[in-house]
Amino acid sequence: MSYTQTIQEITVRYPDGVPGGIDVEDIAQLKIQNTYETHLDIAKAMATLMRQDMARYDADTSQFTQSLGCWSGFHAMQMMRAIKRQKGTLDRAYVYLSGWMVAGLRNSFGHLPDQSMHEKTAVTDLIDEIYTSLRQADEVDLNDLFAELKAAEGDVARKAVITKIDNFESYVRPIIADIDAGFGNVHATYLLAKELIKAGACCIQIENQVSDAKQCGHQDGKVTVPREDFIEKLRAVRMAFEELGVHDGVIVARTDSLGAGLTQKIPVSREAGDHAAEYTKWLDATPVETLTDLEEGDVAIRLGDQLVKPTRLPNGLYKFKPDTGEDRVVEDCIAALNDGGADLLWIETATPNVAQIAGMVNRIREEAPHAKLTYNNSPSFNWTLNLRKQVREDWIEQGKITADDYDEARLMSADFDDDPLGIEADARLQAFQTDIAREAGVFHNLITLPTFHMDALGMDRLSEGYYGDEKMLAYVREVQRAEIRGGVSAVKHQHEVGSDLGDTFKEMTGGDRALKAGGAHNTMNQFANVA
Repeated sequence: MSYTQTIQEITVRYPDGVPGGIDVEDIAQLKIQNTYETHLDIAKAMATLMRQDMARYDADTSQFTQSLGCWSGFHAMQMMRAIKRQKGTLDRAYVYLSGWMVAGLRNSFGHLPDQSMHEKTAVTDLIDEIYTSLRQADEVDLNDLFAELKAAEGDVARKAVITKIDNFESYVRPIIADIDAGFGNVHATYLLAKELIKAGACCIQIENQVSDAKQCGHQDGKVTVPREDFIEKLRAVRMAFEELGVHDGVIVARTDSLGAGLTQKIPVSREAGDHAAEYTKWLDATPVETLTDLEEGDVAIRLGDQLVKPTRLPNGLYKFKPDTGEDRVVEDCIAALNDGGADLLWIETATPNVAQIAGMVNRIREEAPHAKLTYNNSPSFNWTLNLRKQVREDWIEQGKITADDYDEARLMSADFDDDPLGIEADARLQAFQTDIAREAGVFHNLITLPTFHMDALGMDRLSEGYYGDEKMLAYVREVQRAEIRGGVSAVKHQHEVGSDLGDTFKEMTGGDRALKAGGAHNTMNQFANVA
């Protein structure tokens, strides 16, 4: 409701005044500042918003969405504040919740690799924390607007402020939440998905690795599950959305098959061409002519018209044929969309190569024309090296340079930053997300671990100077002066965490008796009106 409608609703409910002599305008302020009643309401609203964004992208691929991975509510809040300050709107800006960062930074077992060893509840807790922080950012900004309203003189000035209140854009944005491989069996996946949704997740990303053997998508040793097993987990997530009334809930089906050469089990085929048969046809195997071709404990299966022995490792895992990853990816994606009811795909790749991803997507769209992707612009890629290699290879093919030009071993050198090759590589980096959205069907571009690396780099730079010769100059130059000149609101750290909210509420309840923090002796006043 608008400010005026809220005032009217309260007045109708309390025609003789609010009990306790509470001001109607104060109640209206608190109701408006509480931008969402529950986090389940957030999930419902953000799912609908995400569906609208998907429709916009279908009409115009330049309208792709983006997110950065955040491992705290504060990171998410500062990201959204920066976007709104620079662009004036949060349109098409999302939050990514990375299982890698939860494992690495947000669990009680210490810093862990991305192997689903962290507590399930850690993911739910982080979603809840992010939305708590974004809603508090709403409160802080709206409180400032209501302070402006109280200070406004005359109807024209008041109407101008009320218009700003009514048109306020919430900091709450969609979260794409990583549920890893589901943390257990299909029922465990369903139960955890419900908790993520109740915490506010409108979109859940799940991968086709074996839950108890899960690896980071950019490491070796990945083991995939049969397609029918993955489809059951996709159904489990959908059922969780439906049970909780989040009918627009979005599911991202991730395939790691491009870099996964192993499977834990051989599924049972019931008929030719079913999911099991299509999965097992890629097994690395040797023909079996007689029983002497089998050793004690060996497994043999029929593939087509031939009896074969799948290659099995000492740990019991089975190998896929080499160089079949792309074919398996295409089949994974078609099955996830057409039979699993997924909405978006995620293809984990080893390098950022637009042509490679576009080639797979074009094949997928032959069977699933509506296919759209979420793409991991991962810090696991050496972006500078990869893009410079791509430029070098293209220029050799085009005859611009020879194979003797640009020593590949030196391509990371800063010497190439201002070289034509480095400049071209940076131009491709700048255009990468736009290109992949246009050519490879990528609706959502994300960076999984930016805040992990940003914090590491920031603390490294600050610590080097502060504990070195620069002392306080290091902090002021690297942090405070940059905050002030960049217009970063967190430079007023007391205000950022709600000190003014507390003062306002004390005034609402106690009037002139309120003991406020924001008086003349508050050192935050030193940051008022600074350029």
